[in-house]
Amino acid sequence: MIETNVSRHHETFLQVIQSYYQLTKPRIIPLLLITTAGSMWIAAKGEVDPLLLLVTLTGGTSAAASAQTINCIYDRDIDYEMERTRHRPMPAGKIQPHEALIFAIALAVISFTLLAVFANLLAALLAFSGIVFYVLVYTHWLKRHSTQNIVIGGAAGAIPALVGWAAVTGSLSWAAWLIFAIVFVWTPPHFWALALMIRDDYAKVGIPMLPVVVGDTATVKQIWYYTLVTVAATLLLVFPLQASGLVYGAMALGLGAVFIRKSWRLLQNPENRTVAKELFLYSISYMMLLCLGMVVDSLPITHHLINAAIDRLYLMI
Repeated sequence: MIETNVSRHHETFLQVIQSYYQLTKPRIIPLLLITTAGSMWIAAKGEVDPLLLLVTLTGGTSAAASAQTINCIYDRDIDYEMERTRHRPMPAGKIQPHEALIFAIALAVISFTLLAVFANLLAALLAFSGIVFYVLVYTHWLKRHSTQNIVIGGAAGAIPALVGWAAVTGSLSWAAWLIFAIVFVWTPPHFWALALMIRDDYAKVGIPMLPVVVGDTATVKQIWYYTLVTVAATLLLVFPLQASGLVYGAMALGLGAVFIRKSWRLLQNPENRTVAKELFLYSISYMMLLCLGMVVDSLPITHHLINAAIDRLYLMI
């Protein structure tokens, strides 16, 4: 009988942990961390301090988790009405608002402390500004009132790239701001593809996502334009900034060509939810692989291999 009671207590504890974990929207965070890492590797020229990397990613995770938790508190009313979010911890009654708020504040404090102590104050302030921007500008001001919610609100998701750069250098260069801009302009086609898939849910709760207000065709045109701008922006890291080289440039071209092709396909089939889903899923892979390209291109061994290949080619000529 004693063993049964212990087992039930253990299961309950795990359920509580799981609820708090779900409150942070964990599926979103890895993508933010990948942009942080990509920025760090370029800033460090391929030689990132492992401890600094760990601290920065942990601080970034805590900041993102804090922002997402506050978002869940604020949106618990509409989350209950939407089918895909009804079972989140807040609308399901698993966590109370005051408990979630304490959790969010604790995460924000952990993030700021880690980055300020082990990285630098600029990185800590940038991470905290991301929380503030996501909560006040996107969640409170834009999400329920403007079709530009994702466009302007996308800045919050682009701030981790600045955090990564600042953690390494203690400053922000043009390259850092360009990586920020790449994530910023990538966000609308990424999220609007998802919004096309779940437009009815947003319409049900009165959230003015672009497809709800202007329709599928107009939204897909915006996706097309932003895709073109995104792909063009990625190439600026190679020229004129020369922050990345041939390996990244080749990957950016290849990944961008597929991104454009999928966006074009959606432009021809604006009401096809399957095509929208394909674009949404690819946009995730696109950003992850693009950041991987930043990392690989920055490594000293990559530069060594490219220089060796060029020298051999020169001798053959």
